[in-house]
Amino acid sequence: MSPEQYVQDKAAGSGSSFYYAFLFLPPPRRAAITAFYAFCREVDDVVDETQDAGVAATKLAWWRKEAASAFAGQPSHPVMKALMPHVAAYDIRREHLDAVIEGCEMDLQQTRYLDFPGLQRYCHLVAGVVGEVASSIFGRTQPQTVDYAHKLGLAMQLTNIIRDVGDDARRGRIYLPVNELQQFGVKASEILLRSKPWGYSDRFTALMKFQAERAHRLYDEALAQLPEADRAAQKPGLMMANIYRALLVEIEREGFQVLHQRIALTPLRKLWIAMRTNWRGR
Repeated sequence: MSPEQYVQDKAAGSGSSFYYAFLFLPPPRRAAITAFYAFCREVDDVVDETQDAGVAATKLAWWRKEAASAFAGQPSHPVMKALMPHVAAYDIRREHLDAVIEGCEMDLQQTRYLDFPGLQRYCHLVAGVVGEVASSIFGRTQPQTVDYAHKLGLAMQLTNIIRDVGDDARRGRIYLPVNELQQFGVKASEILLRSKPWGYSDRFTALMKFQAERAHRLYDEALAQLPEADRAAQKPGLMMANIYRALLVEIEREGFQVLHQRIALTPLRKLWIAMRTNWRGR
């Protein structure tokens, strides 16, 4: 299997909403974003699929060395072999990859966040930096587009957090800020319940509505920051935003029943949203 086939399989096999946006890019940009996304999946999977935190830390340390070697001209992993031909053209730097790895390392070191500013630091590393690189690959001419990409990354990561509250709790992690849990009278022990009635309550619903309203606000702010000059080039990002926001709306319709199940959009619906965004340009 060639490095290009490897990253293609990694991206397509993940079932991610990102994959549907990639389909609309010209081949060179699609190859670059597919390779970068495959890198993000590799390091994220280290945390999600490795039971022993010490082993996971060792694997992430290996990825740091691999990134350094790749930027020194000696990639060994298929993902890095697929990515390196594109780094100069799209201004992908080693510090971008190191930031994503650092965000994954935070998952090994921290299972709670005291407040939203603390959570924002994590989101910056695992989503904001990813958004910045993606916006560069898509085609960026205005400096304000970087701000748009970071804010959109934050909104999408918060959507992920809302969707995955139950899954994350089963891994021992709660990303909802501690002071906000306290504000709404929700105990961590409730969220960690693994059988009926799980942790559902009017208090939990109010907490999740608060989280969703913040995510919606960030989507609005991000889209308002996107310069008109870059709007056409950034359509893949807009596709992802529309897919994720549709997911957020679906979660709201389901009454935030996210503790015992993972709410998702069908592949056909994701493709339809991507196609509609491509036609409408927003």
